[in-house]
Amino acid sequence: MSETLCAIVLAAGQGSRYRQVAGAHRNKLLAQCTGRDGIERAVLEHVLVSLRTVVDKIVLLTRPEYSSVAELGLRFGCEIVVLESPGMGDSIAAAVSAEPDHRGWLIVLGDMPFIHLDTLERVAESLEPAAISVPVHTGQYGHPVGFGRGFGPSLMGLAGEKGAKRLFQGATVKQLPVDDAGVLWDVDVPSALLFK
Repeated sequence: MSETLCAIVLAAGQGSRYRQVAGAHRNKLLAQCTGRDGIERAVLEHVLVSLRTVVDKIVLLTRPEYSSVAELGLRFGCEIVVLESPGMGDSIAAAVSAEPDHRGWLIVLGDMPFIHLDTLERVAESLEPAAISVPVHTGQYGHPVGFGRGFGPSLMGLAGEKGAKRLFQGATVKQLPVDDAGVLWDVDVPSALLFK
């Protein structure tokens, strides 16, 4: 059994709310923003820069038409899974099926560039085989969500639009209080590129 940790970066959404404001040809994952380190990069690049120091493997889930997203992932050594995704459940299932042998998986949203590195590390270090680890800020569950090895079959069985939240039912959920608003901050519209 492998003791490695795998991050699954979900980057296969349509981004329709963002496109309504920014323009139909704009992909929010490639939009530039200044990260918490003060460096300007693409939204997705911030996510990958932080993750590569925390996990052993990154699987980037994206759409066939997002070739620039796939190229960015390849530059960071990601395994690319291309999927005409009907929903988050299908995306997670495809990624875990591609990388099933790990001590756990971090489910990461590609449009959340402002999560502190120490939050990522805390979720990663807290993983247990039969538990779910989730950062909590101001009483709300955030991302990334960590799933221990025992959840592999359940993650591979997901389908449809809903993500892995349904697996919380009846599971051991380790709530990790964090002083990190980045765990709740996703880039749904262009104004969200400026973190406050």
